[in-house]
Amino acid sequence: GRREADQVRIMAMSVVGLGLHEVGHDEDAVSVRETELAMLRRIGAPATNILIAQGNLATTYRALGRFEEALSLRRDVYSGKLRLYGEENEETLRATLNYADSLTSLEHFEEAKTLLLKAMPVARQVLGENHEDTLRLKWIYATALCRDDGATLAELREAVTTLEEVEQNIQRVFGRAHPLTGGIGGDLRNARVALAARDVEALGDALGALGAA
Repeated sequence: GRREADQVRIMAMSVVGLGLHEVGHDEDAVSVRETELAMLRRIGAPATNILIAQGNLATTYRALGRFEEALSLRRDVYSGKLRLYGEENEETLRATLNYADSLTSLEHFEEAKTLLLKAMPVARQVLGENHEDTLRLKWIYATALCRDDGATLAELREAVTTLEEVEQNIQRVFGRAHPLTGGIGGDLRNARVALAARDVEALGDALGALGAA
């Protein structure tokens, strides 16, 4: 019986959405979170609350494979936090990370790389070289480099070097048992395979050119 703008009601809806998502009931969670976001917009909730709701809904969309919808919300959250807090802010950097991750998942590599090249120096300055979000930004950048079919040999080498550096820093700072350590290992292996294939291709081209000469 509480009114729509009642804070306890709003908080309860948020908790229900979170709980459903955490136990894997994302079809139910998405309905709750869509309703929550629509309600917050309707009652004129503070921008920060709306951005949190958008971020939560984007996470649920992603879990359901609704990547385009997740990307649209991640873009809105990034723009909103950039406007509210500026680029040298931890909240903005986390929104940048999520946005770049969505861009890379949908193979918008050029946009992701442009965004990350701007964000990585800011993250090093604001968060520090070994902060988890700084390492994640570098990881996503390297992934965007090596997954791009148009990547140059130099870019593939940069991707491998970056992933090796990030893996070493994660192990040193967080330990070998940290989930990030296992996650980056697969991307590093893929990057090395891509680089090796391109090296063989480049060698073949060079030998072909010599033979033609």
